[in-house]
Amino acid sequence: MTKPKQPRVSIQPVPPAGPGGSAPARLRMRITATAETIVRGGHPWLFADSVKEQNRAAETGELAIIYDRQDKFLAVGLYDAESPIRVRLLHAGKPTTVDRAWWRARLADAVARRAGLFDAGTTGYRLVNGESDGWPGLVLDRYADTLVLKLYSGVWLPRLNELRELLAEVVGSERLVLRLSRNIQERARERFHLTEGQVLSGSTTGEGVVFCETGLRLEADVLRGQKTGFFLDQRENRRRVEGLAAGRAVLNAFSFSGGFSLYAARGGARQVTDLDISAHALAAGDRNFQLNAGNAAVAGCPREAIQADVFEWLAAGATPAFDLVILDPPSLAKRETERAGAVQAYEKLTALGLRRLRPGGTLVSASCSAHVSAEEFYGAVRRAVVRSGRAVTELFTAGHAPDHPATFPEAQYLKAIGLNCS
Repeated sequence: MTKPKQPRVSIQPVPPAGPGGSAPARLRMRITATAETIVRGGHPWLFADSVKEQNRAAETGELAIIYDRQDKFLAVGLYDAESPIRVRLLHAGKPTTVDRAWWRARLADAVARRAGLFDAGTTGYRLVNGESDGWPGLVLDRYADTLVLKLYSGVWLPRLNELRELLAEVVGSERLVLRLSRNIQERARERFHLTEGQVLSGSTTGEGVVFCETGLRLEADVLRGQKTGFFLDQRENRRRVEGLAAGRAVLNAFSFSGGFSLYAARGGARQVTDLDISAHALAAGDRNFQLNAGNAAVAGCPREAIQADVFEWLAAGATPAFDLVILDPPSLAKRETERAGAVQAYEKLTALGLRRLRPGGTLVSASCSAHVSAEEFYGAVRRAVVRSGRAVTELFTAGHAPDHPATFPEAQYLKAIGLNCS
């Protein structure tokens, strides 16, 4: 194929040398016409079956330059030889220089977008939200003086030293913890001697990191906990629950470490009940309430912890004992083939939750299943309410928090709805 004019890019770390020790040719690719349209539309993923040509074999982590049918620069991204997402795009449009200064500016831009979102009462939040912040397959969360870097793609493994230097330079922290998605843990261990939960810099600790969220103290298990140690994405919905809780008996189903219950207690709930199948999660909820014992409203709110399967526990009783029911299950559709079943499960869960809700009570339901759209989720909840025969007033629907932007469809996983039910 004709060799097009190449934009200036940095390909550090340098891939293996070619024959005779010479540097390999820059990785160049052409893609299908459909894929060109998708890239121009801003989607950050290029799948393997969209690649028509590439000039040579390549290794994961290399920069790949994409050209259109007129041999003009289209985009540049990080190549992944071991994923169906063959290129995670970094930039599309006009040619650009991808070097250390470019990376530094991109990180600084992501951090700057959080400026002014939080006051001193919140020291736990997301600094980089993957593709939506221009860092595909990478998440960075802050918990007080600890940064947690979670990698969902192997493209970052050969660049980890560069990442560490940039984070120290732009963000700074006392501790940096590495978390790895399951799909890359074996590769990270065997090729790069990196392990899940590894402390990359700073002191090591087996204890949770305590941070603040709107003035409440919370514990994050940054080494072993789900996601990066805490569900930071539900902050705004926890605040909504706080505003609905005064004088109410609250059921927090799938309670995890009790965040919703803690906010409800501060909001004046007369009692809270945490329901979760995990004893470990319920114990974390105990610790979070203890951390806030100095708050009079929290200290004065009775809390019950029940270890049980939520679906089974809700189905076993029909007594409407609660004025506010929160349903926040883990993802019910981890893949597209589970989508239809998940929609049915959300409808069933809503119906079960309504059986425990007193007349005039409030239901708050959330979904973190990316494969279930907001319309499908809201529809499932509304159908269950209609079938219950209860009149309903919708209070809110909500999506992503401002530090968790979602700029393309696959990133839009979080949705919540609040309803008053007669």
